[in-house]
Amino acid sequence: MPDDGRPSLGVRPRTGGDDDPEVFCADEQSELAVDLERWQRLAEDVLAAQGVRGGTEMSLLFVGRDDISELNVEHLGHEGPTDVLAFPIDASVVLSSDHGPSRGPDRAPSDPGDLPMLLGDVVICPGVAAEQASTHAGTVDDEIALLVVHGILHVLGMDHDSPEATAAMRRRELELLEAHHWGGPAPAGFRQEHA
Repeated sequence: MPDDGRPSLGVRPRTGGDDDPEVFCADEQSELAVDLERWQRLAEDVLAAQGVRGGTEMSLLFVGRDDISELNVEHLGHEGPTDVLAFPIDASVVLSSDHGPSRGPDRAPSDPGDLPMLLGDVVICPGVAAEQASTHAGTVDDEIALLVVHGILHVLGMDHDSPEATAAMRRRELELLEAHHWGGPAPAGFRQEHA
């Protein structure tokens, strides 16, 4: 367990400078109203709880069924829409590039320590979330919260590729939801059925 009392999950906290982590949110769909500020706050709270410090950036995108279907085929080879996709970025590769960002003739070379660390993107389809909520998390609100947390944990390196990893990921999802979504124990109707 780290010195600050957080459980060690085998996920390396990421840092990149002295700034606070930033979550960029966009709603690129029209099927379901999305409170971007609320989900941005949840994402920021989850990143902080996972030990993310410094100038880090992550995107949280809400897209329609067609867009997530295209991403699902392109990146996973699966047909049809899905609820959430996570695209981690290996920040060490981004920051150690020999070429670095382009610069004009009057700019000094950039210091990689000054660049924000790019964590990755979490892409959620609210339409799919609404459709499956009653058999997954229980409510649409809880389903979207679960998908935000689930996607962030994937971006930070957690997975559900074995029974042990699945149990650890579900346990951490529940802890984060209780601390930052509900502010207490999970409601009786919550069913953590996401993969």
